Amino acid sequence: MLDSSVVEEFLTEELGDAGIDVPQDIDMSALVETFSRYVENDYYEWLKDNFKSFFNHYNPDWDQIRGRLADVSG
Repeated sequence: MLDSSVVEEFLTEELGDAGIDVPQDIDMSALVETFSRYVENDYYEWLKDNFKSFFNHYNPDWDQIRGRLADVSG
């Protein structure tokens, strides 16, 4: 779950930079919650897609993965 205060700060900054005014009848906390859910749903789909790619569509190349592990281990 995303930190709502971070999301609110992000939305406030980005909306301000884009020159977008939130209508008065839109509750900011509801907007933050709705946007957070939107991002979380998208994030989950992104994770699933990357899982498939990382593990070669369920046929993992363990040598390639070992190489990635070595890159991270440094």
